[in-house]
Amino acid sequence: MLSSFQKTINSKISCSSIALHSGQKTTLTLHPAIENTGIVFVRSDQKNVDNKINANFRNVTTTNLGTTISNSSSVKISTIEHLMASIWGCGIDNLIIEVDGPEIPIMDGSSEPFVFMIECAGIKTSDQIRKVISITKKFCFTQEDKFIEVSPSSTFELDIRIDFDNSNITNNQYEFHASNNSFKNDICRARTFCFEDEIKAMHTNGLAKGGSLNNAIVIGKDGIINETGLRYKDEFVKHKTLDFLGDMYLAQHFIIGKFKAFKTGHNINNKFLHQLFANEDCWNLS
Repeated sequence: MLSSFQKTINSKISCSSIALHSGQKTTLTLHPAIENTGIVFVRSDQKNVDNKINANFRNVTTTNLGTTISNSSSVKISTIEHLMASIWGCGIDNLIIEVDGPEIPIMDGSSEPFVFMIECAGIKTSDQIRKVISITKKFCFTQEDKFIEVSPSSTFELDIRIDFDNSNITNNQYEFHASNNSFKNDICRARTFCFEDEIKAMHTNGLAKGGSLNNAIVIGKDGIINETGLRYKDEFVKHKTLDFLGDMYLAQHFIIGKFKAFKTGHNINNKFLHQLFANEDCWNLS
């Protein structure tokens, strides 16, 4: 991930799956991109309009049960965080992501299928130097009892804690070090999760139409409903780690810093980025 040179994929690759919230079958195609392109989403179903959306935290428009980005033509793409996390984890700098609908397919609710796609396409390293964001001064953003803090470091580190009032969610803290841990082996298989008593409300609000036990962990009053159980003993906090990494990559560059985070979510993740980059004495791009 912390290579000195920019990376893309060798060849295009596609998949199709159900979108979590809309329930629509959606086709996703990853395309190689030239140096300094960044990560760009393209809505192929939107014609005669600007259908390109840069993966940039400033383009985030909603954060309700997922991260949605939009452009000035009001073209949007939602639930991008799991794919963004896989791109981060595979160390990809430049990629064109073509989607024929308004939402990224959910696959199995984790980042693993996207990592598999990227590896099948192959990773190509260019001779163009990668720019990274280095944290130069400690910065903390607080929202009620939640917080995200980052301080200078020579690598990427994350100490994350979650807190749910449910006895079925244990192992509430996780530490990830880019130099010691592997995104593929340690994080990418962690699935999204919800509580059974939340599902009716989500359906009422037009959400989670494509949700099932095949793409989410469902926690009932008596425990985890999924017959296969957990993939990791700490799968819940690892999925929150995955979400955090995906949202942080909307900074458009890899961030080198030591993070501490408590009760993160898409909303505070995005607000943190806005506040961090408004404080120009706290970071450096080089």
